Amino acid sequence: MTRIRKIAFEEHFMGAGFQNYSASFLKHIDPVQIAELGSRLSDFDDMRLAEMDAAGIDLAILSQSGPGVQAEPDAEVALRRARENNDFLASQVQRHPTRYAGFATLPMHDPETAADELERCVNDLGFKGSLVNGHTNGVYLDEPKYDAFWERMQALDVPLYLHPTDAFIMPHAYNDHPEISRAAWGWGVETGTHTLRLLFAGVFDRFPDLKIVIGHMGEGLPYQRWRFDSRFAAYPHGITLQRKPSEYIGSNIVITTSGVCSPGALMGAIEEMGAEAVMFSVDYPYESSADAADFIEAAPLDEATRHLICHGNAERLFKL
Repeated sequence: MTRIRKIAFEEHFMGAGFQNYSASFLKHIDPVQIAELGSRLSDFDDMRLAEMDAAGIDLAILSQSGPGVQAEPDAEVALRRARENNDFLASQVQRHPTRYAGFATLPMHDPETAADELERCVNDLGFKGSLVNGHTNGVYLDEPKYDAFWERMQALDVPLYLHPTDAFIMPHAYNDHPEISRAAWGWGVETGTHTLRLLFAGVFDRFPDLKIVIGHMGEGLPYQRWRFDSRFAAYPHGITLQRKPSEYIGSNIVITTSGVCSPGALMGAIEEMGAEAVMFSVDYPYESSADAADFIEAAPLDEATRHLICHGNAERLFKL
């Protein structure tokens, strides 16, 4: 079977000792599945490359599985462990430089420290950007102090992948319903909300060249663009933006298909945001590379659009 060339970039690994940070969600998974996930997360050779080959994925941009150092309460420890993790990932990329690239793990506890580590990773390690797991101990990235980080990120001209994490305080509505509190629903709500905080705080007005990537077909945001405009016009609460809210979604905010293999959702996202704002990814190893590849290759797209989503848009975003 001949596959279309693909680039994927919500693809995870687990650095040594980082399992403890992930315990909050791994404890809900069957032990047999945890063992299988563990073997895939720690593998950079046989299993991962074989699945990439079978799915037609030429390049995977790898990132530490969440929440990583953002769950670390000690900022100095977070910096040390982030640097160790990034150096480890760089060593794995060097072993397979045509198949892998890296996203930086960042200690977001302090904006200047995070910016310094991002700059090191981009300039010295050749990383393609960063993946940040939502809030850091309850602190969101729209706070004014993070402008120092956004300024440096814009100057480096690399994207940030805003990845899901648990709500800092679980909403009352999730009580007695753990099945909706995380991956199935709660993480998407958390990430979509964080993204909207950035938008309505004017981050993209102050830094118009920023690119934020969100996964899982945009965490629901593409399908609410019209309503964001309508209700913001009615209830602006004193906030002024340079553009309509919808205009940031598809320009500064772009999405991947990771974890949502639905042709209807894909076509809706393209209709709302434009084909240049939608990119293929898998969410390996939590989702199947084969399922994701089958989905995107069978979706009702013209071939030019299919190639844009499979690799062309990523090549432009990451300057490949």
